[in-house]
Amino acid sequence: MKRIKIFDTTLRDGEQAPGCSMNLHEKIEVAKQLERLGVDIIEAGFAIASPGDFESISMVAKELKNNVVCSLARALEKDIDAAWGSVRHAVSPRIHTFIATSPVHMQYKLKMTPEQVLERTAAMVAYAKKYCPDVEFSAEDAGRSDLEFLSKVCSTAIKAGATVINIPDTVGYLNPAEITERLTYLMNHIDNVETVDVSVHNHNDLGLATANSLAAILVGATQVECTINGLGERAGNAALEEIVMGLITRKQLYQAECGIDTRQIYRTSRLVSTVTGMQIPANKAVVGQNAFAHESGIHQHGVMAERSTYEIMTPQSIGIPQNKMILGKHSGKHALEERLVALGYQLTEEQLTETFEAFKKLADKKKTIMDRDLETLVEHNEGKIDEGYRLDSFIINSGNTIDATASVKISLDGKVLSGVSLGSGPIDAGFTAINSIIGEDFELEDYSLHSITEGEDALGEAVVKLSYKGKAVTGRGVSTDIVEASLRAYLNGVNRALRDFVNVKEDIDDRV
Repeated sequence: MKRIKIFDTTLRDGEQAPGCSMNLHEKIEVAKQLERLGVDIIEAGFAIASPGDFESISMVAKELKNNVVCSLARALEKDIDAAWGSVRHAVSPRIHTFIATSPVHMQYKLKMTPEQVLERTAAMVAYAKKYCPDVEFSAEDAGRSDLEFLSKVCSTAIKAGATVINIPDTVGYLNPAEITERLTYLMNHIDNVETVDVSVHNHNDLGLATANSLAAILVGATQVECTINGLGERAGNAALEEIVMGLITRKQLYQAECGIDTRQIYRTSRLVSTVTGMQIPANKAVVGQNAFAHESGIHQHGVMAERSTYEIMTPQSIGIPQNKMILGKHSGKHALEERLVALGYQLTEEQLTETFEAFKKLADKKKTIMDRDLETLVEHNEGKIDEGYRLDSFIINSGNTIDATASVKISLDGKVLSGVSLGSGPIDAGFTAINSIIGEDFELEDYSLHSITEGEDALGEAVVKLSYKGKAVTGRGVSTDIVEASLRAYLNGVNRALRDFVNVKEDIDDRV
């Protein structure tokens, strides 16, 4: 069995998906979970992109103990300087530099000749090598590049010191037969290719990212680049969970293995979905809520007689426990902790205490607490912003014969502010009241509400996207009361926005 390295770029390419930005706390939480999952390389960001990206990569590099941590960099000295500065404290740092090699990119984006691209490749890989022994080189848009030229570029990068050569299908153009043909050609024409890892990075524009990645493994790729839930620009990237479970389920076909702890897959998927606000489609392969559900009578009968009739992998293999422990308001902290451990969570004593308090409050409203309720409590507790406005109380008056009014009280460090506002409905009135209290203009760009669990007492999750001074932020809130969930989501988004632009603590006294 050959060993396939799993390169996760959720924190870089995944975060580039519109509306999927994460704050520093969330990035560190995701990075730690990726470490528990067992990925080999974590691409933590694009250091030159912003001071925030640089800081988050640096923090991830310092926190993690078992992974290669890398930063992306264009083939420019300033990018490579920033990349090294951000990862230099990692246990195993890597600089990942790239330049486009397709005719359309070289002509219209780079405005460079093929000869200039070759020269830049040699110079910048060598420049990165002065900082770091582990240098990955990517030929952007390799899927549409001339194969002879692509071979020269990759050979040049290896000669200059690259330890990994990445062949990206940047626009998701290829199919499995084509990527097999192209990779086979490259393996036979790149000088000293046997001395480096050959990687692929496939986008999902035509829905073939996972298929292309697995096809590449069959013809010699030793590293695959992917994201949790297939998150990423446009239609996203190859999904880590699909590639990994493909390798495991069809081991005899691929004759390859990886170091992923598959029991952490579901937990990781839910965490990334929560912090980005990107819901997982019910029919999503491996991690969708219907992935192990059977409604057809024929299917149900088959599974009860022999699981393998309709299930090629088990829910337990990805971290979904089979047994169901019913939890309610009479359950104790120990029972809650056991259930959370079974679900794959590792909480500190402080986190467990906070989650138990939230659990007790929920148990007073719900007769039975389901696994999904617990996951939501933990995930929202882990992802909350510790400093900022908190919802104290609210009163809503609404009907089809009156204007909706909202009286809202919010607090910060024990100081309470209140406001009253009219609105076109109860949610609008509540949001407007919050704006009037804080004295800032937040623009609501998107609002969604969905039920997390089943039943009339189900938890509702509200997700808002706010725009503030040109920056878009996402806020989330959970409650059995949909108005409360909405107000909590709005305040969560407000706190994220104000953290970057307003010193709330100093400003509060002026508004009390």
